[in-house]
Amino acid sequence: MAFTLATWNINSVRLREGLVVDLLRNEGPDVLCLQECKSPMDKIPMEQFAALGYVHVIGRGQKGYNGVAILSKLPIEETGAADHAALGHARHIAGRLENGVTIHNFYVPAGGDVPDRAVNVKFGQKLDYLTAMRDAFTAEPPVRAILVGDLNIAPRPDDVWDHKKLLKIVSHTPIEVDHLAQVQAAGGWVDVTRADIPNGNLYSWWSYRSPDWDTADKGRRLDHIWATPDIAGAASGSRILRHVRGWTQPSDHVPVFASFDL
Repeated sequence: MAFTLATWNINSVRLREGLVVDLLRNEGPDVLCLQECKSPMDKIPMEQFAALGYVHVIGRGQKGYNGVAILSKLPIEETGAADHAALGHARHIAGRLENGVTIHNFYVPAGGDVPDRAVNVKFGQKLDYLTAMRDAFTAEPPVRAILVGDLNIAPRPDDVWDHKKLLKIVSHTPIEVDHLAQVQAAGGWVDVTRADIPNGNLYSWWSYRSPDWDTADKGRRLDHIWATPDIAGAASGSRILRHVRGWTQPSDHVPVFASFDL
């Protein structure tokens, strides 16, 4: 069974319904995982998605904040929605395809602006969330699984526009990178994007604060696709749709794609 999967922090699915439709129509992934939907599930505008074949939807919503959803052309059965670190946030949904592959869709907390949990509660919540992810995958090692989402960390030096300048900036600090590495090790996860594209700068996010994001190109790779070792070798075709950042009223994130032939 071959399928293509995409992950995208949409930054309000209701505000950017048209952009989702454009992506589905132009690119046609079999599965689209969305984060930061900022909507209860019953308020997400499903009609246009369903008209394009995305009739299977699972997710967790929250009014105005967070929210994760999986839109699929393929039948998918919900298998869980973890509230890591007991934050009460809609940040995780998992579903299983008919081929037995489980897809985890995560929206890890951003962590605020100051990388110090003593003065920034949000940074502490981010670290606690990652620790809880690690512990969950340690307790129940994943098999035939894919993990995607806005993990809000750019782990490698070439995942940011300037490694040295960003070492003290939330999303690239050593403590965050270490916490993410522990999550990855706990599940044995393979970074599919970097397995396919091992060299060179890769970004999936550009700040709204930059008036000319494309020229300045101060990006970070915050959005990821991982797979367990038993299926990671079946992944190919990884790509990041940079041009989507230039669409009208865009999200500050762009979609990340990978294909699997299982």
